[in-house]
Amino acid sequence: MFQVAAIQMTPIMNDVDGNIKRGVHLAKNAIAEEADLIVFPELWTTGYHLSRESFRALAEKPDGKTVSTFQEIAKQGEVSIVCPFVEEAGDKIYIAAAVIDTEGETRGIVRKSLLWGREQQIFNAGVMEYPTFDSKVGKIGILICYEMEFPETSRLLALEGAEVIVCPSVWSMSAAHRWEIQLPARALDNTVFVLGVNTVGNNSCGKSKLLSPMGDVLAEASGRKEEILIRAIDKEALLWARDEVSYLEDYKTKLTPGGEEIPTPIW
Repeated sequence: MFQVAAIQMTPIMNDVDGNIKRGVHLAKNAIAEEADLIVFPELWTTGYHLSRESFRALAEKPDGKTVSTFQEIAKQGEVSIVCPFVEEAGDKIYIAAAVIDTEGETRGIVRKSLLWGREQQIFNAGVMEYPTFDSKVGKIGILICYEMEFPETSRLLALEGAEVIVCPSVWSMSAAHRWEIQLPARALDNTVFVLGVNTVGNNSCGKSKLLSPMGDVLAEASGRKEEILIRAIDKEALLWARDEVSYLEDYKTKLTPGGEEIPTPIW
């Protein structure tokens, strides 16, 4: 059994220092509750509703203040952390997330590859590669917000051995119905745990949630306030689900994007 923690926050716009201070407090609370994996939402250090110029001014390198702060927290608490941040890479900026292990080392950086709406005018898109990472709770994959809305991305992670897919997000009120449908669907389609970690307030719908490998809601946060959603996951449930519905065992590689060529339908 392992404990996963979703940090559902209301970011203060344009206040990285203030948001980091709040995040450290919440992470330490999660560690006190014996969390093994802590996940923060997308763009939690900056807020979402900023201009390109503001995001560029707040962007950091992977060894900047945000990641280095949570490397130390991870090491002190012996916990794995998924820490989103705005990444600076030369003249480009990315919506990114650092995967930090229990030794305080960064296992990797993922960059959001599928950008939603106005994000396309602000950020650069990462490459469409979806690696998995070893963590204290097992093998995890990261899909940042809009990436979860495409079924292929989570399938690729499952085929790479992901047991838990985490989804740091800024999911809007107007898209709340998709949050309720797509996260359970991705969990069931791939018989994986899914941890959706959303912001709340500022037009975000909150309701961070943990889904079982059968698509059941195991725990859910409020749609109105900040909170730490913490819940145990049982690897035996994953094995049971994969015996019950053998999607991955019966999967045909011809269905995989980039696998055998599939003729394009003519409409």
